[in-house]
This record gives sequence, C-alpha cells and structure tokens, in this order.
Amino acid sequence: MALWARPVSRWRCLLTAARADVGRAAAVPPAARGLVPCAPQARRRLAAGGRSPPGSAAAASLSSPESNLPSVRQERAKVETLPDLNAKILDEDWDDIPPSSALEVISEEEAVQIIAEPLVPLQSSTLRDYVDHSETLEKLVQLGVDLSQVEKRHKAGQLLLTLDFEKNVKKILLFLKDVGLEDNQLGPFLTKNPYILGEDLEALETRVAYLKSKKFGQSEIAQIVSRAPYLLLFSVERLDNRLGFFKNELGLSVKKTKDLVIRLPRLLTGKLEPVKENLQVCQIELGFQRNEIQQIVYKTPKILTASKKRLKQTFDYLHNIMGIPHHMLTRFPQVFNSKLLRIRERHMFLAFLGRAQYDPAQPSYISLDQLVSLPDEVFCTEIAKASMQDFENFLKTL
Repeated sequence: MALWARPVSRWRCLLTAARADVGRAAAVPPAARGLVPCAPQARRRLAAGGRSPPGSAAAASLSSPESNLPSVRQERAKVETLPDLNAKILDEDWDDIPPSSALEVISEEEAVQIIAEPLVPLQSSTLRDYVDHSETLEKLVQLGVDLSQVEKRHKAGQLLLTLDFEKNVKKILLFLKDVGLEDNQLGPFLTKNPYILGEDLEALETRVAYLKSKKFGQSEIAQIVSRAPYLLLFSVERLDNRLGFFKNELGLSVKKTKDLVIRLPRLLTGKLEPVKENLQVCQIELGFQRNEIQQIVYKTPKILTASKKRLKQTFDYLHNIMGIPHHMLTRFPQVFNSKLLRIRERHMFLAFLGRAQYDPAQPSYISLDQLVSLPDEVFCTEIAKASMQDFENFLKTL
C-alpha cells in the first residue's frame, strides 16, 4: 500500500500546482502573460522527481509520469481562448429562438386575440365565399364587377376561379382600355361578359383589326363594344357574315350598313331568326314595300328586334283606327317604338277636342312625331290647346 501512495500523492501535488498557476495566469494581463516565469513552487515540484536536469523543462515533461498531464503553458493557452459567456448571451440572436409549443397553455386574453385564417370552402353556390381567397375576384370587385350577376351565367364562376390576375386578367383589361373603354365601363362590361377574360388576346386583337378594316373609327368601335359586350367573342368570319346579311337583305350601302350597326350593335350579336321574321311581317302582314322597309329600318333599327305581336298591334291602331297611311308611317317610323297606350290616350283626347288631324295637307296638322315624343305638359298646351288638368280628367273617363 505504501508503494502506491507515493505516486498518487505526487500526482495530486502536480495537479494542485498546475491549477494554481492557471489561476495566476488568468489574473495577469493578456499582453504580459507570455513574460511571467514559472512559479518557484512549480519548479521545485518538477525538480523533486530527480529524473531531469534542473534547467531542462522539456526533458522533465517527457520523461516523468507527470508528462501525460497538460503543461502549465498549455493550460494558460486554453484559459486565454475561453469565450466570454456574458458577451455570448448579449450577442445571441433572439430571432433564432424556436416558436412556442402548440401545447403551451395561454391566457384567455391571449386566446381572444388570436385570429384564424378562414378556410377555402370546398364548394359553394356563390362567388362571395371565395373573394377573400382569390386575388382575381378581389380586384374584379374593386373594378365594379357584380359577382352576383356573374355567377348566374353558365360556368362563368368556375372560369374566374381558375384565372390568375397578373397572368390572365391584366392583359385583357389593358386590351379593353386600348379599344376605348373607360375605367368606369370595365366593371359593367365584365359583369355582362366575363367570358372575355378567358379569350386568346391575339384573337381579340384580330377581331378589332377586322372592324377597323371595315372603316369603323376608334370611337365607333368603343361604342359598339361597350353596347354589345359579346361582340368580341365572335370570330371574324361570323362578324363578316352578319354585316353581309344586313347589307344584302335590306339593300343598304356599306356606309348605311355601318351606321345601322353603330346605332344598334346588338344586331351583330343577336339571333337572326327574329330579324328575318319581323322583315316578313312588315312586308307580308303590314303591307310595306321593300324600299319602305329599308327606310323604316334605317331610321328605326329597333323595329328589327321588336315583338311581332306589339308591332302588329301598333300598326293596326295607327293605320286602321287613326287612318295613318303607309307613306306617313314610313316617314315617321319612330312611332313604332312608342307604347300603344300612350298613342291611344293622346289620340282619343285629340279626337274628343276635335283636333285629331294627321293629314299634312289639312290645317291644324299634327305630326306623328309630335304626338308621341312631347312630354304631357307640352302636348297639352301646344298640341291639344288644353290644360294638364283637362287631360287628366279625360283619362279618368276611359
């Protein structure tokens, strides 16, 4: 036991000396640490081994059992490179701190302040439920598009949900602006025709170029497109066939055909069957000649899309009751756009007063235009030569 005690005590002495030197080295300024000589105690303990010359520190560290321990110089180096824990804490990046656990208990006040993002509905019967999740829908609403009307159109809602505003919608809006639509017209236009947002831009530009080739001006094209929103969905071939139909069927010149379309653009987008039927009614049932029909239609294009029943009733009252001949109706065809009740009430009041005179060759002549277009007050004072009260009292007798 005595033989083992001596080496252990020697190891302890050396370790104690090394720790003491480390402490003293830490207290010395960094610039002077390399100049501090070994402490006397440490030299004596190293010399006590008796295996190295007093001046050979390297030999003592290599030959003695204590050589496996780190030298005092090595310990000093380690102490010098230790990081400053306080500085490390101050420099720590608090952004790298991981978020709180989902299972962390929070107060009721914190829970009330949490705002959950609404989930995208898997299906819905209204586009309103998708506005908060779609940039396209949000910006279309800002433009003035009425989504409640759009969703009534066949598959229009599905189309809008598949479109990207920057990629699909923006270029169409810029195109419509180039055509001539104003900012306040974009919303109503897209409400009526949302399908244009899915059209190929090059095809749209080709259709506008066709209208320009037919001598339609920029402002005229803007007017046609705004009043007939579906026009730009028609191919060039279909537009050409429509213009050719009205030119040939009515016997109009190119200029008059263009003027007809400008005044009623939906002639290019509506169905042709009602138009053909009304032309036959005018010729066969109402007895107008081809040249008279041409004049009537050119002056009043709406007659082509009017109700056949209403057209025949109005003609019957004007021609058979009031005695207006065909050539007079041809001269004032706008009378067909008036309500039959208005015509009947005013004619009966004039007949009651003895002033129902529609022959331009007779005195006190009253034109059909004056009969139907003037406001009630003007009609009473200037045409009927009576007061408004007289007219109202007469209407009560009907």
